[in-house]
Amino acid sequence: MSERTVLIAGASGVIGQSAVARFAAEGWRVIAVSRRAPDVAAGAHVRHLSLDLRDSAACRAAAGAFAEVTHVVYAALYEKPGLYAGWFEQDQMDTNLAMMRNLMEPLFEAARGLRHVSVLQGTKAYGAHLHQIAVPARERSPRDPHANFYWLQEDYLRAQRTGADWSLTIWRPQVVFGGATGVAMNIVPVIGAYAAIQRELGRPLTYPGRPGGVSEAVDADLIADALLWAGEAERARDETFNITNGDVFTWADTWPAIARALGMEPAFGAPFALVDYLGGHAGVWDDVVRRHGLRATPLPDLLGESHHYADLLFGVHAPPEATRAPVLVSTIKLRQAGFGECIDTEQMFAKWLARLAERRIIPPPG
Repeated sequence: MSERTVLIAGASGVIGQSAVARFAAEGWRVIAVSRRAPDVAAGAHVRHLSLDLRDSAACRAAAGAFAEVTHVVYAALYEKPGLYAGWFEQDQMDTNLAMMRNLMEPLFEAARGLRHVSVLQGTKAYGAHLHQIAVPARERSPRDPHANFYWLQEDYLRAQRTGADWSLTIWRPQVVFGGATGVAMNIVPVIGAYAAIQRELGRPLTYPGRPGGVSEAVDADLIADALLWAGEAERARDETFNITNGDVFTWADTWPAIARALGMEPAFGAPFALVDYLGGHAGVWDDVVRRHGLRATPLPDLLGESHHYADLLFGVHAPPEATRAPVLVSTIKLRQAGFGECIDTEQMFAKWLARLAERRIIPPPG
């Protein structure tokens, strides 16, 4: 293991934080690259480099730390305020490409022993944010012809891959859930904060979304396991894989399990926007933090842009007559390649909500 050093870009994000913990637990040398340090267990052998990947000069100045890197997990992401609108804007795409280039160009020069790179995409690769997609979406489908930074990053890496010794694995996870806070797309802290406010006000855990809508999820820890596997697996070399928990769910049917995990009663009513609700109850959240002795985290710092993501996932802004086929992906290719781990999605929610409580980010179950 002393010969294996992984650099994880986006180390404080929902995938990066789980990856840092997983690789460190297996004895790898871990270089965590992010502006904020990842919130991992004390004692983990992790070297954190505080870098803004938009700063090319800073990335090049840090290149001395890259010489021993053998593996890269690129999970860094730039999103604009409000989240969704930025997915269609060219400057968001250009920024994400520039961030990758700023890090990887000095790394390619310095890391002469580089063996493997993993990069994260998602179901937007299939155009799921634009139109109905095939059910299930498969990795062998032709590239969806829409502007997206995934394609910019992939083309860049494939060009660098030509003639090089390292291999590339591209990942397309479904909706990711984990323990990171203050990020663009992780709604576990959003649910935790919303539940704490409801309980403080003496209210049940009312489901804020629309009924119906079959979906898939993926646990950030499961992705971390897959990243670890791909780093050494011959059948992961130069492949693209979808990844999910292995089951399907609907939000309305899963909501009672989420409520149970929080020690609350579920309730159902008309859809409403959590962006508006949480913004109007920041003072209640501050009271919760004081009363329960939680980490002093202002609500905006806890949520990041993830409350916008929650409203998107819950379908609160979609017109009632809107109907689309579900966004479901096939994971047959990954299983046939040799990675078959899975987790029950209801158990996943309970796990992450419990971990947030253990870290004193949200109150313990009521």
